[in-house]
Order: sequence, then C-alpha cells, then structure tokens
Amino acid sequence: MGIYVIDFSPTGGTRKVMNYLAEGLTEGTLVKKEEIAVIDLTLPTEDYSAYHFETEDVCLIGMPSYGGRAPQTALNRMKKMEGNGASAVLVAVYENRDIDDTLLEMKEEAESCGFHVQAAVAAVAEHSIMRQFGAGRPDEADRKELLCFAETIKAVLEQGDKERELRVPGNKPYKEYSGISMKPKGGKECTQCGVCVLQCPVQAIPLSNPRETDESKCISCMRCVSVCPKKARKLNSVLLFAASKKMEKALSGRKENKLYV
Repeated sequence: MGIYVIDFSPTGGTRKVMNYLAEGLTEGTLVKKEEIAVIDLTLPTEDYSAYHFETEDVCLIGMPSYGGRAPQTALNRMKKMEGNGASAVLVAVYENRDIDDTLLEMKEEAESCGFHVQAAVAAVAEHSIMRQFGAGRPDEADRKELLCFAETIKAVLEQGDKERELRVPGNKPYKEYSGISMKPKGGKECTQCGVCVLQCPVQAIPLSNPRETDESKCISCMRCVSVCPKKARKLNSVLLFAASKKMEKALSGRKENKLYV
C-alpha cells in the first residue's frame, strides 16, 4: 500500500492541511510519514499522465476552493491520472467563507478517473489574498482537529467498503465562477530575477518581462506574491481595500473544519 498526497497549494495553506492529515493517517501504521509520496499539481510541465495507482493505495487529494469551485487547472491535471480503484480522501481548503460546490466537483472528477472516494474534509486556511481573514490558520487547534479527523478516516479505510457511496455538500449546476479581476504585478522593487516566472502554476508571467502578468492566464492564486524574494509583486491596493470591505462580513469570525465519512 502506498499513501500519496496530491495537492494544488500555491501559497502553502492547502499543503499544511494535507501534512496534518497525512501525519494522522500514518500514526500507528507501518508507513512512515517521510515515506508518503507528494505529487504537486502546481507544476505546469509535469507529465501527470504518468501517475497510475493501485487498488490498495490511499490518495489524499487537496485543492483550495476558489469562489466555491475547485480550480480547473488542478482538476485538469488530476484527471490525467489513473485511479484504478485507489481510495481517495478529498480535501477542500476554503478561505474562511464556504466551500459551496468544491467537494462535489472534486468528487465527480476524481471518480471519473477511477478513484473511489471514501472520505472528504473541508478545512480552513488563511485567505491567500486578504490575509487578515482566517489569519494564521490552520493553527494548533486546527491541527488537533485534523489529526482526530484522520483517526476517523483511518477506521473508514480499514473497513474497506468500496460499495459505500459518500455524500458531500454541493449542488448542480455548479456555482458560476469566472475568477477575480485583481491580478498581481511587479512593482519598482522587482529585479526581474525570474523566480515568479518559474513557479507560476499557469505560466502567466512572461520571462521577457517578469513585472507583467498575462491576465488571460492568471488565476489570482497568489503564488507569485508568496515566492517573490523582494515582495515586489502586489495587487492594486485600492481594489484590494475595496474588496476587503465588501467581503468583511462574509469572511469574519472563526469558521469550522468539517469531516464527511
């Protein structure tokens, strides 16, 4: 049996949640945490069709929720894999609002490429754009809760009932989401080092001018902002302030992690 972490985590929040769940799944088993294979869905040049799983494998599949939907970039890369009946635990990481249709969309696409979905988690991480919302999450309280979730998931996996149909929240047709208008660009501090070019999940930053952004490709994942060594890539401050005020009510307070088994 192999345990795999398959995730799309541009700014690290989703990966942190996945690491906590993986820690819990391996606790008390013969599989060591360091033996877990990580498959990064943010790599635009990776050949994801090369990944084939076995029925005995367990795959943790995690993505952030963007406007209540799963990132199409991540779904398209996952769909190139062959699940072959491997057990899947889906993880939708939301930024202190709601997951809406994210888990249902992930479940249908995972099943279409041969995974058997056994459990799902909705977890909170710090907002990747308006970082004052959900600040510092997942925190230590989240870690403890996610470790408890993992214990329950382990029990479900050990039962081995692949006839059971998991129900997750969401509705069809899916909620419409066309992205956000704010796109990060490089400011005067930019030294054109090219770090953002290499790490952009959708290749939206031209090597010839790293200060710019191809807005037709950019999904506002904030990877470039988080990796810039000079903190030179930013959003328009006026638009960001206006968006923060508009979303303040929906994004304030401490939202819950949820387990579906």
